[in-house]
Amino acid sequence: QVQLVESGGGQVQAGGSLRLSCAASGRTFSSYIMGWFRQAPGKEREFVAVISGSGGRTVYADSVKGRFTISRDNAKNMVFLQMNSLKPEDTAVYYCAADPQRNFYYISMLPNQYDYWGQGTQVTVSS
Repeated sequence: QVQLVESGGGQVQAGGSLRLSCAASGRTFSSYIMGWFRQAPGKEREFVAVISGSGGRTVYADSVKGRFTISRDNAKNMVFLQMNSLKPEDTAVYYCAADPQRNFYYISMLPNQYDYWGQGTQVTVSS
């Protein structure tokens, strides 16, 4: 069982930056891939970024590539999402999610494959 708690959301002007954090419970944090997803009002939850258990592999949605960076600190059971050059279309509730690293190459961008979710943190970008 993994419990996830996000923090760091808020309101920022376009072009600004925010750093989201996700704290995870459990002693086997490094055995989980960690993903960030977001959901805007009236839209489906969408993939943002994912990082492998070791931190050696990352994948980003095209819409955030070059602006967002996902990272993790396995010693502290934390995963982060550094968001730069924010745009109004980045406005959404951001969720972190965890799924067991099923094999060395496993990484997923599909929300329905993740077993554990945080409660979400609101990010609002004004123009």
